[in-house]
Amino acid sequence: MRLVNKTILFSLGVIFSVLLRSVGAEEPRAIETGEVRVLYEEPLRVGAEEAANIYPAIKRDLEEIFHWHINVRPTILLIRRNETFQRMAGSKMIVAYALPRKNLVVIDYSKMKTDPFTIEATMKHEICHLLLHHHIKNENLPKWLDEGLAQWASHGISEIIMDRKRSHLKEATLAGRYIGIRSLSNRFPMEKDGISLAYEASRSFVEYIISEHGIDGIQRVLGHLKDGNDPDEAILKGLSTSIEELEEAWHEDLRKRITWVTFVINHLYEILFFIAALIMIYGFIKGFLKKRAYMREDENDPGMTE
Repeated sequence: MRLVNKTILFSLGVIFSVLLRSVGAEEPRAIETGEVRVLYEEPLRVGAEEAANIYPAIKRDLEEIFHWHINVRPTILLIRRNETFQRMAGSKMIVAYALPRKNLVVIDYSKMKTDPFTIEATMKHEICHLLLHHHIKNENLPKWLDEGLAQWASHGISEIIMDRKRSHLKEATLAGRYIGIRSLSNRFPMEKDGISLAYEASRSFVEYIISEHGIDGIQRVLGHLKDGNDPDEAILKGLSTSIEELEEAWHEDLRKRITWVTFVINHLYEILFFIAALIMIYGFIKGFLKKRAYMREDENDPGMTE
């Protein structure tokens, strides 16, 4: 068994070395524990040690939430340069991603000190993906549930960079443009606004389910998905309601909570700042025009001599 583990580790090291060199990264170093493997680039030794130290608590927390064990030892790959990570991820918006089939999590460490991202929350989000995919087949796990639960479990942290001053979900609700939850079953939109709305909607829908049916309801749904039921069957069996009825109830809840009044209250500071800016611009223009009028009067005054 020890020989097999060494062989696997050597193979992974070769694979990651080739991968990292192909995108201009440095040779990876490794920290090994009984529960996790952390690969990192120098000088990320301290960050890698932190990742290895906090993993057991993340594992326990997720196992307690979902009542499922993480029976694999994941590999966490920390990338030092944002440019290198972008070439690997193929997107400027992503800060981390998981590859469940390889039990691999890749993290852009350069973003881990940027609010709201931390190494702990980001790892928890991505490990949640590994846990769900370890117990549920890909074809039975809708993307909205996968991403919604990962955000909920990591206290709202997503794996993409979003404008925290803007809510695409609130804007869509106020405009009466609801995103269909079924459209988020297999993939999310690629454009910036579309993917931000998809992540917000997924989180909101999952939080609504939990608020109405409790974590027990989600656990029942996940159990049926694990047994091979499709999402429609799993929701009907686990929550005694159809996905259509659930989605309509969620939309109604959004309409009640998100109104123009609440929107104005939530953005009162920005609105007042904008009004103040308009007043300043108006005052400047008015003063400029008044000064210009005085100058013209002086030029046309016949009493003026050179």
